[in-house]
Amino acid sequence: MFPTLCNRNLALILLAGALGPAIRGQAPAPHPSAAQDYAANVRAALDPRQPAPSKPGALTLQQAVDVAKAKNPTLLAADRNLSAVRAQEQQAAVRANPYFGVNGTNLTLPVDGSEGNPPAYAFQASRLFERGDKRHLRIDFAKATTAQTQAQLQDTIRTTLLNVKTAFSQMLIAKQALELSTATLKDFRHEVEIANDRYKAGDLGKLDYLRLDLQLGNFESDESAQTVSLRQASDQLQTLMGIDSPREDFDITGDIIPAVVTQTQADLQQQAIVNRPDYAAARLGVNVARSNVKVANSNGTADPTVEAEFDKSGYYNSFGFNVNIPIRIFDKNQGNKETARFQADASRFAEIAARNQVMSDVDQAWVNYVQSKRLSDRFTQHYLDESREVLSIAQFAFEHGGLALIDYLDALRDTRSATADALNAYLQTWLAIHQLSAATATELIP
Repeated sequence: MFPTLCNRNLALILLAGALGPAIRGQAPAPHPSAAQDYAANVRAALDPRQPAPSKPGALTLQQAVDVAKAKNPTLLAADRNLSAVRAQEQQAAVRANPYFGVNGTNLTLPVDGSEGNPPAYAFQASRLFERGDKRHLRIDFAKATTAQTQAQLQDTIRTTLLNVKTAFSQMLIAKQALELSTATLKDFRHEVEIANDRYKAGDLGKLDYLRLDLQLGNFESDESAQTVSLRQASDQLQTLMGIDSPREDFDITGDIIPAVVTQTQADLQQQAIVNRPDYAAARLGVNVARSNVKVANSNGTADPTVEAEFDKSGYYNSFGFNVNIPIRIFDKNQGNKETARFQADASRFAEIAARNQVMSDVDQAWVNYVQSKRLSDRFTQHYLDESREVLSIAQFAFEHGGLALIDYLDALRDTRSATADALNAYLQTWLAIHQLSAATATELIP
């Protein structure tokens, strides 16, 4: 990247060298010169700001997100886990089952035929009665756990969709890079063919031609690397979308130029505190811990077991009852009570840590967005046009013998570097937008 003044001076020098004596001492032509027309054509063909063509049925970002929500196995597993946790609410509400027992004695007949003792039967029924409001406290604990798990599911969705958006942007930029690499390779092959004609005609030295031909290896390497990058990005995105086997005809479409985030940093921080599911899960974790303390205290109370019995021995019937109450002298559930209290303290610190992390995430994502957007805008509005102008004039001048090969190769390298830097700036800006959306749990880009 050059300063504007240097690039303009270089462009004028190259243009003068290309046209030579034909324009010396003459007034500027009122119409665009041949070099300017050439520059316009090259710029249109190699502009990374224009989206690459897409295949029929190419998915947008929102469509890819919708497919991932419906088919991503990680999200499906988290949703089933939530259903499993919610089922524990039913289990927490159950009461203790009663017991029923039957006992019989002297049922065998005597061997000598004597009457012997009459048979005796006993029927027992018993049930444990919970004290300390254990059942309702268990229900409250189960509901609090379900609410926390619900928030954790939303956080899993948030992080998974961030991965989907990241993979989408990476594939989109890789697709654009491959399109540009292919077009550049095609154009440069044409340049080598022209150089070969000039070499055969004696207008270009052998060394210059060979050095120019060697540059093909760099462009072919770029195309090969971008082909691999695009395929890897496509496979990663399809995997996140829940596609069983990646398809070669899979394609996406979207804007290359990053969008503008209109919210302020303060607004985004406030939205993050309200919307972030991981912070909500931390707050709900405090409720879970408090409910657990109540359950532990309740479990320290003694639960009586009441039993009734009916006995029949021969012609005699009798009835009895029994009450068992554990005397909690040694085991008062004191260990579980202390554990629950310490866990409640830990949950409060975890909530503070989660809130601090939310604020830090927003701040980091915001700084990343501001700096990335500033740089990508600079490429969009200045550097790309400038590098294309330098290359086109250098290319025109070299083809017409007005520029040394070394200067033309320098212009080629500068343009390749500017294009790669621009695509990287666009990618980093899109990633920063996705990170900012995830950090605030808000869709910043509709």
